Amino acid sequence: MFRKIFGNFLHTLAFILPFGYSLRPFLHKVRGVKVGKNVWISKYVYIDDNHPECIFIGDNSTIGLRTTIFAHTYFGSPRKTNPDKVVIGKNVFIGPHCLILANVVIGDGAVIKGGTVVTRNVPPNTLFGMPSPEPLATLTVPLTSEHSYEEFVKGIKPIRKKR
Repeated sequence: MFRKIFGNFLHTLAFILPFGYSLRPFLHKVRGVKVGKNVWISKYVYIDDNHPECIFIGDNSTIGLRTTIFAHTYFGSPRKTNPDKVVIGKNVFIGPHCLILANVVIGDGAVIKGGTVVTRNVPPNTLFGMPSPEPLATLTVPLTSEHSYEEFVKGIKPIRKKR
């Protein structure tokens, strides 16, 4: 019971406090989220409070403002164990206001457009998002602090749809 209350307290702090490269990732790690190195977690990000241990965020990833990540699919009282997981790979950029549901794997180097609801796996190095969530392009340069925006844009290879 104390662990749950303490976890909720840390989650509330991580939700509003500054320092997205240091304090917020640290607080989520203490809660049980597996967070890699050099991860940016924006303000107002909700990471499942029932099963934070079922969420994995890879190195050099960015989680955008007001994103929500759920790692469970049941309703009612929290269960002791949870078979569902969310895996966010390395060098992933998740735009603002995204919803990531349970049992999703986002591949390394993927970019999720803002406002996207992610209900299925996202292939590596893929731009994923609206109008209907689907792969839109293949990415050859990740959108991370180690590359400029211009390099990222030059590395976008649109996926041609069959007509």
